[in-house]
Amino acid sequence: MIDEISSAAYEAIEQAAGEAARAAFLISVEREAALLREAAFQQGEALRWQIESENNLLAIRAAKKKGIKNTVFGVVIGIFSGLAVGISIQNLLP
Repeated sequence: MIDEISSAAYEAIEQAAGEAARAAFLISVEREAALLREAAFQQGEALRWQIESENNLLAIRAAKKKGIKNTVFGVVIGIFSGLAVGISIQNLLP
């Protein structure tokens, strides 16, 4: 009878140890999965910031080109306006 109880106790201990090992393994897998999800999220954020910065650089380049064009147009209009005013004043003088 004692042998049967001892045998049952050993089996219960082995089963409990197996369950504990399984639980520890599942916890480890869940932690790793959480870390992988976090890493994927961080990679997504890094990619989003990279795309946003590239878009900002493109917008800056376009604004610079537009600013240069506007400056050139302003200079040309200023020159022609000056010539027109100069010619008008010259025609008004005797």
